[in-house]
Amino acid sequence: MRCREAHANPALNRNVPDIDLICRKKHSKGLSQMLVELGASPNSMFNALHGDKRMLFSDVKNSREIDVFLDLFEMCHTFDFSKRLELDESTLSLADLMLSKLQIIEINEKDYKDVLCLVIDHDLSEKDEHDSINASYLAELCGGDWGVWRTLTRNIEWVRDFAKNLDIEPEKRELAIQRLNALLARIEKEPKSMRWKMRAKIGEKLIWYDLPDRVGKISLGQ
Repeated sequence: MRCREAHANPALNRNVPDIDLICRKKHSKGLSQMLVELGASPNSMFNALHGDKRMLFSDVKNSREIDVFLDLFEMCHTFDFSKRLELDESTLSLADLMLSKLQIIEINEKDYKDVLCLVIDHDLSEKDEHDSINASYLAELCGGDWGVWRTLTRNIEWVRDFAKNLDIEPEKRELAIQRLNALLARIEKEPKSMRWKMRAKIGEKLIWYDLPDRVGKISLGQ
């Protein structure tokens, strides 16, 4: 929906086996009812245990899963999106879509492609805008949390390296690499909090991320 031009490129296109949604917790009952009316089957046990934060449904007819987050996006890192759901009419903001991919510890090729689609179709900016990625927002998150910084910067570098060998038009490859480098530079420029500096002293000696269970633990957009 947000990267039509990039997704038109065969090298960046991929299968989409699920639908990921996020809504306010107070609207979860209405959303659940709507999904059931549309033919989706709820995962009753999972929803009973985790329904205050997350719900799962199966769209058997179309062979796909529906994963619903409520206010919080809890995967390898936790982010509160409750105050950011109205930044765009149809999806999360471009920066939050980017964040949902870059926060993945076990990031893989399809995630690389999603990030590249975002940076090929959209430039960086210093604020939330419909057609740009708010680099300032991502940098601020990294500046306040060493773990988020470590995961995001590592993954940006990996996506950049992946792009170098991807069979796409040279001008699009260079554009993607340029914007990824600019995002890294913006993150490094951001002042780091005292909490960040204290955690940085420990570094990777202590695990800085969660590894969600594979049952019902699917990254946004996966």
